[in-house]
Amino acid sequence: MSGAANQSTPGFVPPPAGEFLGHPKALWNLFGSEFWERFMYYGMRAMLAVHVAAAFFAHLGAGADAEASKTYGGYTAMVYMTGILGGYVADRILGYQRSIMLGGALMAAGCFLLMSPSLPMFLLGLATIVVGNGLFKPNISTMVGKLYAPGDARRDSGFTIFYMGINAGALVAPIVCATWIGATYGYRWGFLAAGVGMVFGLVVFQILKDWLGHVGAKPEGKEGYGPIVQVLVGAAVLVVPVYFLLSQSDVLGGLLIAMMLGLVAYFIYSGIASGSREQLHRYIAMLILFAANILFWALFEQAGSSLNFLARDFVQMPTIAGHAVHFTIFQSVNPVFIILLAPLFATLWVKLDKADWNPSIPRKFAYGLAGAALGFYVLVFAIQNFVDAGGKISWIWLALTYLIHTMGELCLSPIGLAMVTKLALPKETGLAMGGWFLSIAMANFVAGRIAAIAAGGGSGHEAAGSLAAYADVFGQMFWLGIAIALAYFLFAPLINKLMHGVK
Repeated sequence: MSGAANQSTPGFVPPPAGEFLGHPKALWNLFGSEFWERFMYYGMRAMLAVHVAAAFFAHLGAGADAEASKTYGGYTAMVYMTGILGGYVADRILGYQRSIMLGGALMAAGCFLLMSPSLPMFLLGLATIVVGNGLFKPNISTMVGKLYAPGDARRDSGFTIFYMGINAGALVAPIVCATWIGATYGYRWGFLAAGVGMVFGLVVFQILKDWLGHVGAKPEGKEGYGPIVQVLVGAAVLVVPVYFLLSQSDVLGGLLIAMMLGLVAYFIYSGIASGSREQLHRYIAMLILFAANILFWALFEQAGSSLNFLARDFVQMPTIAGHAVHFTIFQSVNPVFIILLAPLFATLWVKLDKADWNPSIPRKFAYGLAGAALGFYVLVFAIQNFVDAGGKISWIWLALTYLIHTMGELCLSPIGLAMVTKLALPKETGLAMGGWFLSIAMANFVAGRIAAIAAGGGSGHEAAGSLAAYADVFGQMFWLGIAIALAYFLFAPLINKLMHGVK
């Protein structure tokens, strides 16, 4: 669908003219900006759990990994939890473009604070990144949806391309920040590299801002520096409770549950207040798919915690020129598979749609859940049958797990981002995208608890006991994931009815 065709769609104003590879030029600005933001996030995430365990909890001995997993889970939960506030700020106060610039600046500052050897200052850095991410992450995703008219068949493909930008950054970041700089000079310098990457992202966004035109511009009546100062003060205030919650895991869990219940209540109320039975049903369908999203990411987000610890202690790494590859290299395996497979999946959905065989959104979610579950069965199988004399499994099994997880991710995550922009009312798209990331926040909190159980199951790093604990936890995750995937597959027709034609 061309820009001219989009112009005729009621209520939709396309971005400035100009396309590249069949998509609006603005998509490639957002692609580049997201590349560097994800470079920052995945670069620091690759080192976070292992650094926290070694630098701040080493005195706990065998409990260091479990405690670091809780900190990791709390941080990654709040990174996504603040997205719902960021969506509101962008919708009503700053606009998307200014929210992205302010959020990115806060995240860069937070990364620089992570260089501190002091735990309080380190936690302040994490809290600053959390608040900044809330302003950045949901809003750049929402802007992708605003580039396409309702019903534009390119939307899913556009989100998949954008997803490749995410994963290109995620591919490069662990190699540069953790495997090279962190492993060679110390993790604190890896955090510095991550922060510099975020600064590059802001430069890209600003240089190519004209490509966006009106998309994400300031809300009417909110021009000038006043709204920026208000939000900046609010962000500084918000850093305080975030800092507190990083060390109060139980309180954070209760808050996440309360926010999820509030989210459900709000969208049910909004659907009723809209006066449209169809819109109410669409919001119910969106919330049902949010629940699937929570389970998927609770399984998938073991990558930075329990799977990272597993790679460190119990995976026989490959050697290059006689030297074993650093275990953090596995943090780049998933994005490698994403970059290789995303174009195939993007093409596949278009061809299946033309043949009228394209799976529905709920069915794609079911396939995603099944992929996350099956990936863990691979590790269970390897631990039960292929542990070598040194108490380790081959790196090939972990790579296979990441491959299966990636295929599941491509069935769910980019489809879910597009789904939110289709089901939500235009005036609530930012808030709905924040809700999507809130569901990921809940998932990350659960993932941290799961990782703490898996990492703390052994006595020290004694191979048999610890590997048995990993196999037990991963086996339970497999059965839970398969059961829920089957439920979503079977009930997909009912969820489709609630979506009223949205595909």
